[in-house]
Amino acid sequence: MLSYNLAQEKGPLYKTLYKFIREDIQNGKLKANEKMPSKRALAKNLGISTISIENAYEQLISEGYLYSVPKSGYFVCEIENIRKLSLPKANEKNHAAQENNQEKSENLFDFSSNQIEKSNFPFSVWAKLLRETISTRENNLLEVSPCGGVKELQAAIANHLENFRGMSVNPHQIIVGAGTEYLYGLLIKLLGSEKTYCIENPGYRKLQQIYESNNVKCIPVDMDEKGLSVKELRKSSAQIAHISPTHHFPTGIFMPVSRRYEILTWASEDENHYVIEDDYDSEFRLKGKPAPSLYSMDVFGKIIYLNTFSKSLTSTIRISYMILPEKLAELFYKKLSFYSCTVSTFEQYTLSSFISQGYFEKHINRMRLHYGKRRNQVMEIIRTRFKEDQCKIIENESGLHFILQFNTKLSDQQVKKRLREKGIIISSITDFYMTPCRQNLHQFILNYSNINVRELDSALEKIKTILF
Repeated sequence: MLSYNLAQEKGPLYKTLYKFIREDIQNGKLKANEKMPSKRALAKNLGISTISIENAYEQLISEGYLYSVPKSGYFVCEIENIRKLSLPKANEKNHAAQENNQEKSENLFDFSSNQIEKSNFPFSVWAKLLRETISTRENNLLEVSPCGGVKELQAAIANHLENFRGMSVNPHQIIVGAGTEYLYGLLIKLLGSEKTYCIENPGYRKLQQIYESNNVKCIPVDMDEKGLSVKELRKSSAQIAHISPTHHFPTGIFMPVSRRYEILTWASEDENHYVIEDDYDSEFRLKGKPAPSLYSMDVFGKIIYLNTFSKSLTSTIRISYMILPEKLAELFYKKLSFYSCTVSTFEQYTLSSFISQGYFEKHINRMRLHYGKRRNQVMEIIRTRFKEDQCKIIENESGLHFILQFNTKLSDQQVKKRLREKGIIISSITDFYMTPCRQNLHQFILNYSNINVRELDSALEKIKTILF
């Protein structure tokens, strides 16, 4: 007779009994075609009602663990390979290892993290605008969003770009989506997967993964001190060039006007040539006004502009947008208008109000001031800790990272390995080459957006001890 301690579990008795019987079947204690106790007998043995037994048996029958035979009773089903498919139980050693790893990860000093400080998100303003949106837009919120995004958000973005970046954009050309990765996929469908795409080398490795996962030929093209090499671009025979001219990651290079005109000339030479301008953190140009975008220089309709609110607000707000040239915008609505907008109307209308009421501009100004002070503070600590012949700071005028070049005989991989052993994570420029990089640049990326300044000096002291 089956015997279970039903009191040890919370919830309805039939669910607890169902769970115990199911586990006995899965681990082989109850064999295939074995007869189960009658409802009355099992109820008497366990001290519960026959209704609880009946409910448990019925659940097991519906899931295929038991079957009933009229006037004969209930039997265990024959389930092939059930024991092979059962998940092994984690032992105490595994739990201890996991806890140990978690503790270690919490104690790491991570120079590679590019997350934004959580405390900087304007929660009170966002909550106020969300409440207003819900109370004043009840009908709009429950309507299906147009494929390019709600008109109010498109108009707000267009107005912001005109004021902030000097870009004249028809809101109709703006396509809103949940993250740039989703928009990349739309662009591949729009431009064609048979075309050859190129990305900057070194560059953002995830781009290569996204393109290749969409069965697109993706070629890394080398850079020089001005950005993507047009000479190498021509050699690649690519039709689509994906670049970040305002602030390249990871080098921080700002593409000068002369190179931008070279890129535009290349784009104008063939009707299949297009440039994807990834302007991912142009808002954080910490000196002077933001530089003009490549899009605003384009007279041929060859630049596709991409930007995101994940950097300027928070990475958990998966709202990005692209601006298509008029010709491509018409093609998009003709060819891909069946795609639904992937951003909820609640978020779209809230963000629209956030931008149009001036909160976004205030937030950006506040963040530029905050990160400018943080940047200067971090640089001052570095200069205090290292001598000039030990460490060189390679600055750039925008973005939330800069580069440290160490004068060391260790290879880049040796530096990373030894620092990791001391609880410090750091990425090198060589990590971002898509092709083998034979030389050690000794250049390492310092993201300061979410860095713990109070512990920075201690981390730098460890670096100094290891390298010098």
